[in-house]
Amino acid sequence: MDFGNMIADDIRTDLYGFERPHDFESYKDMMDTYASVLSRRSQRWSQLLQGKPDVEKNMTVKRFVRKGVPNEHRARIWMAASGAREKQESNNGYYQSLLAAEHDTKLKETIYTDMHRTFPDNILFKTKADSCLQKALYNILVAYGHHNKAVGYCQGMNFIAGYLILITKDEEKSFWLLEALLDRILPDYYSPDMLGLKTDQKVLGELVKTKAPAVGQLMDQYPGIWTLVVSRWFICLYIDILPIETVLRIWDCLFYEGSKVLFRVALTLIIHHQSEILRARSLPDVCSCFKEMTQGVFTLDCHTFMQKIFTEPGSLSKATIEKLREKCRKQVIEESHLP
Repeated sequence: MDFGNMIADDIRTDLYGFERPHDFESYKDMMDTYASVLSRRSQRWSQLLQGKPDVEKNMTVKRFVRKGVPNEHRARIWMAASGAREKQESNNGYYQSLLAAEHDTKLKETIYTDMHRTFPDNILFKTKADSCLQKALYNILVAYGHHNKAVGYCQGMNFIAGYLILITKDEEKSFWLLEALLDRILPDYYSPDMLGLKTDQKVLGELVKTKAPAVGQLMDQYPGIWTLVVSRWFICLYIDILPIETVLRIWDCLFYEGSKVLFRVALTLIIHHQSEILRARSLPDVCSCFKEMTQGVFTLDCHTFMQKIFTEPGSLSKATIEKLREKCRKQVIEESHLP
């Protein structure tokens, strides 16, 4: 699939096949400026990877990842950084065996129902397209559902797998990246009780109290508000929340550094828009503000936005996140047992 000519083929479609009739000019202007950044990064990545069979984890690579992985190297970097490549190599033939096995009827029906809902605005997922990706997406999700029967399939996974297949253009690599995300990087986000997701929403609330106390105080007036305003941010990993180039840059760091990057993104959005949030006078006002803060120039300019997420929230260590997770997980478990 030649993604490079996508805009040439349809002037209202971006590089990944998404139709953008409403913000195409803004997107095009951003990409015109961003092209020079991508060109520089591409050259530097090619020099870094030249003649190296493996991708090491070190400060240089971390710095490179934070500045963005060019599309031509993304699948390789994501596979190496997340441990997905190692898993694939040590489980040769496993993906094919999952596809060949007898599949649970309910699982198949649930996944099939979501097929037409997955990126209806993307020409590569339309059933009439010559290279429709729906079959590959279906295979990945069915295989994962049988690989991890405790999770099976739940909404949100179709969008994540869809993004993976757009980038890797490879079913099996997409499966192993999905496994890395759901089984290791984001544990319990997609389990039936979604304990990990509920915990991380509470963790964000605690972090906001430290990083933007006035916003934390306002949000405390509305019980359950964090679930209302950020659950989709986390469960969809910002897909359909932020522009695609920005999401892919976030995912570069997610695969390399782990889930704490999700908090950095959320905190940056909140800190940057705290004056607007503090003007909210009702629950609908707050919800509207959280929806609007994900749109516009601030999030479209992915390069500047990614620089901000590593500066605006200040220090955010893995140890801090884990300590808060332990505390918040206990709270979630206690609350879930209330009559």
